[in-house]
Amino acid sequence: MAAVWQQVLAVDARYNAYRTSSFPQFRTQYMRRRSQLLRENAKAGYDPALRHLYLRVRGQLLAQRYGALSEQSSFRAHSNSVRSSRTTLDRMEDFDEDFRAQGSRGHRRSVSRGSYQLQAQHNRVVYEEKPAGSLVPTAAAEASRAMAGDTTLSENYAFAGMYHIFEQHGDQAVPKVQFANDERNRLACCSLDGTLSILQLVPLPPSLQRVLRGHEAAVTDFAWSLSNDVIVSTSRDATLRIWCTLDGRCIRQITDPDGSPLLCCIFQPVNNNLTVVGNSKQNVHVMNISTGKKVKGGSSKLTGRVLSLSFDAPGRILWAGDERGSIFSFLFDMATGKLTKAKRMVVSEGSSISSISARSWISREARDPSLLVNACINKLLLYRVMDNEGTLQLKRTFEIAHNSHPVRSIFCPLMSFRQGACVVTGSEDMCVYFFDVERVNKAVVNKLQGHSAAVLGVSFNCDESLLASSDARGMVIIWRREQK
Repeated sequence: MAAVWQQVLAVDARYNAYRTSSFPQFRTQYMRRRSQLLRENAKAGYDPALRHLYLRVRGQLLAQRYGALSEQSSFRAHSNSVRSSRTTLDRMEDFDEDFRAQGSRGHRRSVSRGSYQLQAQHNRVVYEEKPAGSLVPTAAAEASRAMAGDTTLSENYAFAGMYHIFEQHGDQAVPKVQFANDERNRLACCSLDGTLSILQLVPLPPSLQRVLRGHEAAVTDFAWSLSNDVIVSTSRDATLRIWCTLDGRCIRQITDPDGSPLLCCIFQPVNNNLTVVGNSKQNVHVMNISTGKKVKGGSSKLTGRVLSLSFDAPGRILWAGDERGSIFSFLFDMATGKLTKAKRMVVSEGSSISSISARSWISREARDPSLLVNACINKLLLYRVMDNEGTLQLKRTFEIAHNSHPVRSIFCPLMSFRQGACVVTGSEDMCVYFFDVERVNKAVVNKLQGHSAAVLGVSFNCDESLLASSDARGMVIIWRREQK
């Protein structure tokens, strides 16, 4: 039955470019939700004849709505969509069963090469053509309006109450906490005690779902796969581990090519078979987690230990930050996984770049692709991305306490759909700060106090109803937004 829902998803993907063609983020969210619903429906055991009838009717309705697509123009989208609709775990099992037959199929993708300058210009045109007060980026995004709420920025980020506190890692620092993609109540965190935790907030009371054990030294970073079925983690034991989130087992262990402690990791956003890692020997490596091997041409050297990584949404540009204050941009070859070094910018000589976050469209006021950076200079930095080589231009800074700890920051997930734009960061003064990036004076929107050590990690759930923060003494706090 799984083949039918994959075919349905492939048909949707063929027409997906016609849905709000100027706004790829909406299309990505749509396909994620379709994939989730179709997978759930596939387990219901419906008559195969009904499934095929639905597939045929669905194709006819889409053709009637958007027009028939030629086979030549849609073949590549169809092929890629069938592959990308499957879970990361499915693709890994395929490689294990018949790697030679698969060849390099698992890591080939094709995307258009757009310009960041053209995208920013188009964003401005779309905005200027809309009447005052209309919703951005689409006039019909009522669901996003409902999620964001017709409130001021200060009202919307009035987080105050503690929903729950987790302390399963004792006094060991928790450098990162992150909600699962598009989920409200499941999150994970990693600890310097060598373990990861998966936490479940419902049903009440919130609980520790499982602990992932296997690393022999501190866990430095982790990432959820797009479908949330896999977590990858890096450790100072020089290994990358791939975990099944369903049962907590370690699917694969990959040793760093240099035998060096691994400090950060990130999934390639278009192809989750590829993971990028950074190590203590100043190298960035692209790893194929299905084969356990380094991708040919997928390595590059920085000027210091690699501490942070971030992709742009299409997965064409990778930024890497090191301990000596430099941010490098790389062009990522979607077909081969090869990295090409493009630009280098020194933020502050000798100051560690502990966090990098990319966002293509912040808000109706901030319509340029942007990069949010934590550097150990007592400031949170917001940069514009100027071109398709990842060139950065400083837009503004925010004062925070940050000298030495690996503090992280995030863009708020729903900021594109309301007036103003907000970013959230940890701080060494034991507080969580919310900043309005467009407010000239008194940019602090909210300040959360409750931690007893430097706040290292922050993460929103998908609808911004909950915020998680972690600190240097092992505490994870779940904050709840005030209900109006």
